[in-house]
Amino acid sequence: MKFLMKELVDGGILKTPAIIDAFNKIDRKDFVPDELKDKAYLNAPLPIGHGQTISQPLTVAFMLELLQPEKGNKILEIGFGSGWQTALLAEIIGDSGKVYAVEFVPELAEFGRKNIAKYGFIKRGIVEPHSFNAVKGFPEKAPFDRIISAATGDEIPLAWKEQLKIGGRLVAPVKGSIVSLTKKSKTEFKAEEYPGFAFVPLVYQ
Repeated sequence: MKFLMKELVDGGILKTPAIIDAFNKIDRKDFVPDELKDKAYLNAPLPIGHGQTISQPLTVAFMLELLQPEKGNKILEIGFGSGWQTALLAEIIGDSGKVYAVEFVPELAEFGRKNIAKYGFIKRGIVEPHSFNAVKGFPEKAPFDRIISAATGDEIPLAWKEQLKIGGRLVAPVKGSIVSLTKKSKTEFKAEEYPGFAFVPLVYQ
């Protein structure tokens, strides 16, 4: 793990102390299938079944640096998969925060829930895992300080933008890029785009 961390920090991907601390505390090995434990510290995506992957550490680090989660944040996470990013978010936001983690595939949601539970985040009420299609967000829990998605679509769903607080940040893949939105007003967003990434597709129905 320390070699992976050195690669991410020395490469300038991981910069924020709270995010670096979370990466050091949340072991990626706890979130990969048993047969891939020996590959847990590779800087590469790994299959977790059902056509899904646990994202490459570089990609997770890059997206969390864009998201800039903070203590006490209320976060919507779309496509939590194995639960690794969920646990990282939970470690960063602490007991005063909340991650509403949604995974469309029920079997993956159960796999991820068991992994997240290893760190006590569900028992402590920091993480609330759900299994449904989150293309329309999670309106009954909105608004959110931060929204992050691990699945790519042709555009960012309008519902996600509407459910973001003014001043909040949304980070999501769009086609081959990662897009970061900061909500300036009810209808105005500051957008930044970072090309060159690959993700599993967002399920629309």
